[in-house]
Order: sequence, then structure tokens, then C-alpha cells
Amino acid sequence: MHSIHRFVIAGALVAGLAAPVAAQQSTTVTQADIQRLQDNVYLADRDVTQLRGRDATRATQLQAELDDLRDEVVYLKVKLRKERSLSRAEYGDVRDRIEDVRSRARGDGPRASATPAPQPSTPAAAASSRPATGSTALPSGTVEIPVGTEIDVRLQDALNSGTAQVEDRFEGTTLVDVSVSGRAVIPAGSVMRGVVTAVERGTRTNRTSRMTVSFDQMTINGRAYPIRGTVTQAIEGEGIKGEAGRTAAGAGVGAIIGGILGGFKGALAGILIGGGGTIAATEGKEVELPQGSVLRVRLDSPAQIQAGR
Repeated sequence: MHSIHRFVIAGALVAGLAAPVAAQQSTTVTQADIQRLQDNVYLADRDVTQLRGRDATRATQLQAELDDLRDEVVYLKVKLRKERSLSRAEYGDVRDRIEDVRSRARGDGPRASATPAPQPSTPAAAASSRPATGSTALPSGTVEIPVGTEIDVRLQDALNSGTAQVEDRFEGTTLVDVSVSGRAVIPAGSVMRGVVTAVERGTRTNRTSRMTVSFDQMTINGRAYPIRGTVTQAIEGEGIKGEAGRTAAGAGVGAIIGGILGGFKGALAGILIGGGGTIAATEGKEVELPQGSVLRVRLDSPAQIQAGR
């Protein structure tokens, strides 16, 4: 009887402990949750950009809050990767604060949208949210650069999968003007900010190294704009010094295209670009993108730019 009694007690204790564990597992924060936070930050960027035409001061305040929240999302991502766990309350706090920024940017009328392009509530907003085949004129003078536009960006620093860390930032500059309906909206020399989103170093057992990079911001005439850009091609360049010499000589855009782009040796040797901007080494080495390399970046979402600023 005593033995049976002990087994019953032990079974009850195990069942009692298992329930909290199961409940904890059901509320575990995952990398998919963090990705949703990053998507929400992107959507908030769009909301703030649309607000800028109506209330520039308010938009600047919300942009500062959103920049801090973006850093917090990066912190949560790194913490989850290193510690393998993350408090649901901590995650929920950041999620709610991002949604609060979106709500204040939109005002009380429009509701939150789950799609990249929020549903407009006014004819003016409708004009800004339609995919553009050319220049989309808004009351604020905004031009929308359509999805699929490709921009050639020259790296200011070298990138190497052997030394790069996830969330490392880097910069490049645009090679030539990007025009919409004959109007240059991204001048040559504009700064493009990129981020390393994944790294897989080569080892003795896995000789294929990989590195994924994307672009999340461009700066035009001192103003930063959120973007979402994916690398589609890596081209070997002559280096920044060579480009500067040609530009200083007074070459026009046509001469730059002919002299610099035409002078490229072609795709970087030993490099293969896969889906989602993943760059893989094909010769058993680390992925290496030297300073001055050119990345062809495709916009995966419309970019709204304040024209004539």
C-alpha cells in the first residue's frame, strides 16, 4: 500500500510540473515572432513616411521613437539567438509600442493593415498607395519608386563571411541617377544602408560559406527613407579610388555608365547569388565582397521619396 501511495504522489507531482512546462512552451517566443516584429517596424516606417506630408514635425518625433524600437527588435533577436529564450512579456511590450507608433502615425481613422501597403482612407492617400508605373504626384510632392526597380550600389567597405556578424551594418553609394518618368529621384552618390541578416562560415565539414545581406535605408539629400532591397547580383568593380577619379574628371552620367560599368570584369568569381539575397561561395572559401564591389539591389517594396528636396 505504501508503495502504491508513493507512486500516486509521484505521478501527481510529475503531472503538476508538466502543466506549467507545457504552458511555458506554448508561449515561447520564436524567430518567426521576431520576424513579425521586423515586418511591423517596416509597416510603421511606411505609416510615418505617409504622415510626413501632413505633419512633418509629428513624423520626425515618431521616427525617432521608431528608430529606438528598431534597435530594440535587433536586441531581442540577438538575445533569443544567444540565450535560446525570451520573455513573452518583453516581446509583447515591444510589439505593443510599435503598434502604438503606427496608430499615432495613422491617426484615429484608418485601422491597422496586415498588408505592406496600408488601405488609404482618403483620395490623396489612395494616390500614394497605388503601385507607380511612373511618378506618383502627392500633395507633399512625393514620388514612388516602384517594386522591382534595380539600383547599383558600390560598397564602401569590404564584407567577408569569416568576420561578419549578424546585424552588422554597412554602407554603399549609388552609381548613377535613378529616374522615374524622366525625373532623377535618387541622385548618384546617395547612401544606401545595408545589414547582414545571416552568416554561415565555412568549416572543414561544410566548405560552402554563405552570407545574406539586405538594404533597409537610403539617404537622399540628407533625408533617410526606409526601403526593403534584396541583392540580385555581385559585380567586380575597379574600386572607389578609380570611380572617384573618373567622377572628378567631370564625366557625365553617360560616361560613368560607359567608363565604369562597362569597365567591370563581370560577376565576382566564386560567388553565387541565391534566393532572398543569399550570397554563397562556390570554391570552398569564405564569401568575400571587396571594397568597391557593386551590388545590384532590387526594391522589394515601393519606396516613397520626397522629390525636389
